[in-house]
Amino acid sequence: MTKTDSHLNRRGFLSLAGATLAITGAGSFTLRSAQAQAGFSITVLHINDMHSRISEISSYNSTCSDDDSAEGNCFGGSARLATAIRERRAAHEDEGRPVLTLDAGDQSQGTLYYTTYGGKAEVQMMNAIGFDAMGVGNHEFNRGPESLAEMIATADFPVVSGNIRVAEGSPLAGHIQPRVVVEKDGERIGILGVTTPETVILSSPGPDVSFDDEIEFLQGAVAEMQADGITIILVLSHVGYNRDREIAAAVDGISAIIGGHSHTRMSNTEEGAVDYATLVESPSGRAVPIVQAFAFSRYLGELQLDFADDGAVVSASGDTVLLDASFAPAEDIEALMAPLAEPIERLIRAPVAELAAPIDGSRENCRARECEMGNTVTDAMLAEVADQGITIALANGGGLRASIGSGTATLGDVLTVLPFQNTLYTLEIPGAALVAALEHGVNDIENGAGRFPQVAGLRFKLDASVAPGAGRVSDVEVRADDAWAPIDPAAMYGLVTNNFMAGGGDGYGMLRDQGVNGYDTAIDLAEVLARHLSANEPFAPQIEGRIVQ
Repeated sequence: MTKTDSHLNRRGFLSLAGATLAITGAGSFTLRSAQAQAGFSITVLHINDMHSRISEISSYNSTCSDDDSAEGNCFGGSARLATAIRERRAAHEDEGRPVLTLDAGDQSQGTLYYTTYGGKAEVQMMNAIGFDAMGVGNHEFNRGPESLAEMIATADFPVVSGNIRVAEGSPLAGHIQPRVVVEKDGERIGILGVTTPETVILSSPGPDVSFDDEIEFLQGAVAEMQADGITIILVLSHVGYNRDREIAAAVDGISAIIGGHSHTRMSNTEEGAVDYATLVESPSGRAVPIVQAFAFSRYLGELQLDFADDGAVVSASGDTVLLDASFAPAEDIEALMAPLAEPIERLIRAPVAELAAPIDGSRENCRARECEMGNTVTDAMLAEVADQGITIALANGGGLRASIGSGTATLGDVLTVLPFQNTLYTLEIPGAALVAALEHGVNDIENGAGRFPQVAGLRFKLDASVAPGAGRVSDVEVRADDAWAPIDPAAMYGLVTNNFMAGGGDGYGMLRDQGVNGYDTAIDLAEVLARHLSANEPFAPQIEGRIVQ
């Protein structure tokens, strides 16, 4: 058993660093260590990747219909989240256990609330609920450093990430804290934050913002906190589940990691979920719990920790809590939401098209294989420019943010799928560069990277058993009239993509550097999708073998 693959198995027991771990009958995990207990305990209530889901969401993580809401079939939202946090916080405090309420980042981007208010509405909800700290997600930079600075300025809590470097003179300078110390019941608790360095290609941090390696930063920062006499050190991480495991195995002195970015579904009761928590052995042999609470306000994470004098976790338990209709929305939060929601609700309820079947846009599929939403969106892109001699469409799976259920699709549904206000972009590109783009797109499938390519007018084979960059993509063919032909590396092809990818976003530098005659149509992708669904209603998605695995 290696340090990086040690984790809790709900079907048995695991000995790690002198600790005994098990699943209770209620589904929560427990950890008991042979170390002497110092007696200090705390509960961490945590969320991550809310992505502007201020209003309650459907089972597809998109707009909740009035009918579903009335029938109690919706989840999350700020008002329901407030109720859950307040109830759990009060229960623990009544038992004498202090509570930390933390957010691991990516409040931003995903609905018209962010589009309209630039993150300030999300922060207003967090202020009212009462958060102790928030990490910085990559999507916090989607509207640039100045917008993020304005968002942070409205927060009543610290926003923390220590591996972000902001140049002097930047509007963001001084807004992000490298570390935070919170005192609970006389105990000082250190909170460090890290943000994925891939933000430079995933978002728009600008030239004045750079990112240090997470492990190198944390090794120094943890040592500095320990030198200040702080032994309990929590990491608010927005780097993804797999990287969190690497961090826990490489950095000594971390008590627990509260994670985000990968939208990892963790639960001890739901089939197919990753066990809550994952426990990784640190260099000195400590068990480091890693937790995450999926995304979109669907769950609240609840982690109870007991510590030894050196900050090691000697006892732990917890699970994620599904925020379903059993949690009544908090009236004060609904009152805050009402004036913000009024202009938005009129837009998102407008019908777009009838769907004969659901369109699957799930993260686990659209970042790993041909998916229904990928086919639908790329077909829509291609149809929009069909009279321009464009024959191939390419979209990034990470740009597809939700599924849509059958029945009446609304503008809100479409905007939830495509929330980034990206525009349709056409260019010409050599066949060899297209193949390189596909190879780049699949080279981090193991981590569910958003660069995964969804295509139209093109098909290929994918072998994920081949090493990244070593030829995972083969047998690339392009459609010529009603037939398929092998791609010609030297030929020029008309391609439609989005302005983000065309500019090198998600690491697609070959589109930026080798594409010619580029043209930004300025047409929003959401408008393109809405038009395509309406023109083909009742719409039903298809899987056609565009990506053969």
